[in-house]
Amino acid sequence: MTTTARLRPRQHPTLRLLAQLVPLLLLAACATPGSKPPAAYKAESFDNEATPFLWHSTQGPEAACEKGRRALLGQGYELERFSEKQGENSVKGVKFFMPKSNQQLQLRITLVCLPSSGGSTIYANALQSSHELRANTSSSGLSVAGVGSISLPWPSSESGTLVKVGEETVDDPAFYQRLFSLIENIPD
Repeated sequence: MTTTARLRPRQHPTLRLLAQLVPLLLLAACATPGSKPPAAYKAESFDNEATPFLWHSTQGPEAACEKGRRALLGQGYELERFSEKQGENSVKGVKFFMPKSNQQLQLRITLVCLPSSGGSTIYANALQSSHELRANTSSSGLSVAGVGSISLPWPSSESGTLVKVGEETVDDPAFYQRLFSLIENIPD
């Protein structure tokens, strides 16, 4: 009876280490971070007395929105929309900021002017969006004997893409107070 012994190729110690680390790295990349963030709606109080989003004017809706339009233009906002339809007076403006070379912030302000007793009410809403420049990635394949092939992302410094990383409604009462004070002080 003849026995045939099978010879196993010797693996280099670095390849063995790589074969052990790659699955761990892939698992770490696929893991989801922490727990689910708290629901934002639970913090909503709908308290009419404490809202920073409205201001009462003695002028009519058309005149109040015209002052709002001039206030935004005077602060460098680009107007996206200005409407004076029957019963609808609104202004929408946007301004861009670049705090870092790879980061852009957008501040969008919407003003809606509605009639109220003794004049009008201006409702304001500001939305801040954060964008970051992300390098485009391409993938490179790596084939390791005994392990198989692995495709890894490879950053490219040639170009990038602006990616939205966050957006939130500005709810700072001091911000709205400054805005309404400016609108109030725009000459007729």
